[in-house]
Amino acid sequence: MHIPDGILPVSVAAAGFAGAGAVTWLSLRRIERTYPDPRAGVPRASLLTAVFFMASLVHVPVPPASVHLVLSGLMGVVLGWFAIPAILVGLFLQAVMFQHGGLTMLGVNACIIGLPALLANRVFALRRLLPARLATPGSAALAFLASFAAIAVGAAAAALLIVSTVPAHLDAAAERAATFTLLAAHVPLGVIEGVVTALVVLFLRRVDPGLLGEPRR
Repeated sequence: MHIPDGILPVSVAAAGFAGAGAVTWLSLRRIERTYPDPRAGVPRASLLTAVFFMASLVHVPVPPASVHLVLSGLMGVVLGWFAIPAILVGLFLQAVMFQHGGLTMLGVNACIIGLPALLANRVFALRRLLPARLATPGSAALAFLASFAAIAVGAAAAALLIVSTVPAHLDAAAERAATFTLLAAHVPLGVIEGVVTALVVLFLRRVDPGLLGEPRR
């Protein structure tokens, strides 16, 4: 899902930085207004940033290619608005240390991974509408759906950007075929990440529901 340097035009890269800057500013404002002590959420965000940073090293073989874990859904479900700065820091470290993605594409990648993370958080928030008897299975189901949706939306956004900006000197048909093949490979990845997020939610509800924004028992 990470778009490397040189794939998209400079104008798209600039728009990505503008969008990422705006979303990060909004996230920091919402964190400041929502949490009584925003600093209390920093350790949790730092831990998930480290998990997100390492996730790109775990590759899932999906013939004829392979995809890597993204965990955008998990970030959104657990961190809420903290997910945006956490993902931005993780992407920067991935680009600098592993050349995964690219510095010029940092803004674009932050948008196509960070915005779906916020979507995942909104989907997971629907658990508050569930009756008490369905709270646990419903939370797991919504966590799965939220994580799957985050992968699907992010992969679709990346594919759309690539396909719509194919340079004239490249074989557009071959480029589209390769892009849509990679997009299809993210379907099983979405299932895997959905299961992982659901299991994490079930675990947190059992040991510390406060980490999910729920009352501690």
